[in-house]
Amino acid sequence: MLAAPALDLPGGIFRLRPLHAEVLLIGWMVQLAFGVAYWILPRFRTGPARGSEWPAWVALLLLNTGVLAAGLGRIFGPPGLPLAGRAAEMLAALTFAIHLWSRVGRPSGKERLG
Repeated sequence: MLAAPALDLPGGIFRLRPLHAEVLLIGWMVQLAFGVAYWILPRFRTGPARGSEWPAWVALLLLNTGVLAAGLGRIFGPPGLPLAGRAAEMLAALTFAIHLWSRVGRPSGKERLG
């Protein structure tokens, strides 16, 4: 998007600006936050280290579906599609928070090992 004037790209490329912003600001940044939270919170001693993975995968699926629906809906879709995309993004955040909740407040580091 920033290079379009310098590269002499067609002007129609700017119609994709809502999708571009959605993918970068919501898609990339929230996935980065999800990944860091998944990795950095304390792990369990027994069973799967980070608990069941399926809620995290569901959250990522909802997030990516929401990003595409919100971004493409603002360009091509019916008026309700961006709202449905935002709802999917919010549901993704809620699903991921529920997944991580059992690991929040657990001791970490030396406290956990001793």
